[in-house]
Amino acid sequence: MNTEQDTSTAVQRLYDTYPFPPEPLLDEPPPGYNWRWNWLAAYSFCTGQKPPKQDVRILDAGCGTGVGTEYLVHLNPQASVVGIDLSAGALEVARERCRRSGADRVEFHHLSLYDADQLEGKFDLINCVGVLHHLPDPIRGIQSLAKKLAPGGLMHIFVYAELGRWEIQLMQKAIALVQGNQRGDYQDGVKVGRQLFESLPENNRLVKREKERWSLENQRDANFADMYVHPQEIDYNIETLFELIDASGLEFIGFSNPQYWQLERLVGKNPDLMERAKGLSNRERYRLIELLDPEVSHYEFFLGRPPILKADWSSDEALLAAIPERNPCLSGWPSQSLFNHDYQLIHLSDEEFEFLQACDANPTAPTVPNPDEAKTVGDILAGVTLELKGVRSLLNQQLIMLTPG
Repeated sequence: MNTEQDTSTAVQRLYDTYPFPPEPLLDEPPPGYNWRWNWLAAYSFCTGQKPPKQDVRILDAGCGTGVGTEYLVHLNPQASVVGIDLSAGALEVARERCRRSGADRVEFHHLSLYDADQLEGKFDLINCVGVLHHLPDPIRGIQSLAKKLAPGGLMHIFVYAELGRWEIQLMQKAIALVQGNQRGDYQDGVKVGRQLFESLPENNRLVKREKERWSLENQRDANFADMYVHPQEIDYNIETLFELIDASGLEFIGFSNPQYWQLERLVGKNPDLMERAKGLSNRERYRLIELLDPEVSHYEFFLGRPPILKADWSSDEALLAAIPERNPCLSGWPSQSLFNHDYQLIHLSDEEFEFLQACDANPTAPTVPNPDEAKTVGDILAGVTLELKGVRSLLNQQLIMLTPG
């Protein structure tokens, strides 16, 4: 590839050949949720409080076949959604997907991320999953999107990480070598890749990694092609990731999988190491974590355009005066055993369950017509047996959202 245009054309041809993601089209809303695509849950995660409005504008930047777009529409019933993508073939699938499931608050545009400035207005939430790392110039791409983010808005990004994708990189290069001058014939690339995996010994490192991590999704040729024969890919580490983030001019709010980025889970049993780590910057600590646990295959994180209004619940007075609601991204409610926002199984105590039930009965719920009668945390605690520290635990687990009183 000699020019950006050559690369963009090659990427477009891949996704016209294999529209991605290849998820089936449904005649109903998609199952479950991704809390990062739910404006209420994402805003609460980033700021500690419920957003002041729900009639927001959302951009799905690089929407592909509309799998994420469809969720963005159904999970945000008051939002208007725009999807853009470089592949006309993928956009045709996206339009049909949303039509069939009733996702009717969406419009699509055949646009590169570089040309996002052609869209009218600003967006409160920009979703960009699996796209920037396929651009010839990711910095130009993220800067183009950043210009479309409204003040106080959030951007959710997903890009590849090099350490957890090392074996993928090796197979990509092997397939390209075998293809020779047929590189760019993506169907041939899938054929060569599958032949290589079938021919290698069972104890081969690349084969074992594929079976451990990717083989289930890679049964579909579109997934296999996206992973192993993509014409353009940039894999990041913490250092190069923050070069990309800094170039955006936006504020780094945090990773959306904070558990992975806790050094305590790796070396917490050694007080001396933990003490030494106190002298590291946040970015140095992130780098140490990925070096010690190189399983990370992607980074998923939020950026924001100031002013980002973050709540401070450190004082008991502020917490007691807040109005609580149950996080909308819980599966299995009402039950004391359910899946949280990350689809992890959790078990609520009797006291926690009682408090969440009271939150559901609160007039902040959309089914109750008079929100002026909303009860505060203090009001609810007066009628249940949960203590204030239990409310803090629910908040830390993202099981409740709060509105300042």
